[in-house]
Amino acid sequence: MSYLGLAGFALMILIVALLLWGKSTPAVVFILLPIIVGFAVGFTAEEMSGYIASGVSGVATTAILFIFAVLFFGVMNDAGVFDVIVGKVLKLVGNNITLLMFATVLIAFIGHLDGSGATTLLICIPPLLPIYKKMNVRPINLLCITTLTMGVMNIVPWGGPCGRTAAALEVGTSEIWRYCIPAQVVGIVLILGLCVLLSRNEKKRGAGYNPAAEAETVSVETVAEVNELHRPKLFWFNIALIVAVVLMLTMTKVATHITFMIALAIGLTVNYPSQKMQMERVKAHATDALTMAFTALASGVLIGIMGKSPMLDAMTQMVLSAMPESMAPHLHVLFAAVNSPLSMFIHGDALTYGILPIVNQIVSVYGIPAAAVGAAFLITFGPAIYIMPMTAATYMGLGLTNVELKDHIAFSYKWAFVLASAMLAFVLVTGIIPV
Repeated sequence: MSYLGLAGFALMILIVALLLWGKSTPAVVFILLPIIVGFAVGFTAEEMSGYIASGVSGVATTAILFIFAVLFFGVMNDAGVFDVIVGKVLKLVGNNITLLMFATVLIAFIGHLDGSGATTLLICIPPLLPIYKKMNVRPINLLCITTLTMGVMNIVPWGGPCGRTAAALEVGTSEIWRYCIPAQVVGIVLILGLCVLLSRNEKKRGAGYNPAAEAETVSVETVAEVNELHRPKLFWFNIALIVAVVLMLTMTKVATHITFMIALAIGLTVNYPSQKMQMERVKAHATDALTMAFTALASGVLIGIMGKSPMLDAMTQMVLSAMPESMAPHLHVLFAAVNSPLSMFIHGDALTYGILPIVNQIVSVYGIPAAAVGAAFLITFGPAIYIMPMTAATYMGLGLTNVELKDHIAFSYKWAFVLASAMLAFVLVTGIIPV
């Protein structure tokens, strides 16, 4: 089995290296490399087909969501909804980039109360991105702040990671969350501090709203084209439609992709009644929508071949064997400390279901509660979750901001690692999580 583990780690290292070096698009890498490695370790064509089918089926709904969500927000933008919002927000924050970033944290904090990454990204990025651009702040800052806030908030008991951790350790989600709450508070405070630092860096780069400079760059033709698409008389209808979508996403159990399907159909019908205009609006945003869906479906190949095959178990065993026995009483702390970088190479499910229960079993002999073990894991896993290459929602954020994965990792991961380390240090020093 060791050769499978070595192959799995080699595969992840190659993928991350290629993405960081910008040698190929993520979708191509996610499809070709896992297939090549799969055949190299001896998987048959039939086995590979089964693994891929399982992985792709798991992300198919996400791909559909990407398509209809991008089209919906694209139509809303065409109708001029966000231009009005941008104008109001710019008046409130003025030329204060720090306030803009604080507002981003607040929106991401509230938006992620439902624990859904895709929902939060869709609530945060489309309305805020035009404001960041008008303020001449790089979109990668918006993506970084949003994903870090989402990562800290993702520890909530109704979120996926906490639910999976509770299931793996056979404890209640609320028991785990009680250990996590202080770390979350510290995390949000640290992100606000990071906003101050990032805003200063952007100011040094010349960021700030300059209406005169912007006006000079807008041609008469562009204004005419935009005004032709704008629907100022339907502004409040479109706002109501967006609010309805957000309420459906956060307060009902209606599938997210179905919500956006219905919203897109209504938005197109009301704003652009003719068949010709509807098709023009769909075509205008089809490239972005399909590119995101393509990447999501391609990630299913990687998830399937690595996560559904024996390769995942072999990688897990290799990680366990590398841990020193002398660290047994503190194994939960050691695992939490290395969890963040490991999660960039190993799928979160492998860490949660493969390693975490074994760590818990070892430290339980020394009186460490299972909920504390799970909390230590989540505190360091959360901040980077929407930077990880194997998180499907990561690609939604990248697509919405038009940021490359390699740039997102290079810009955001160092802050995620510092954030995770500081949160873990806080709960250990204060004795919230026993050492």
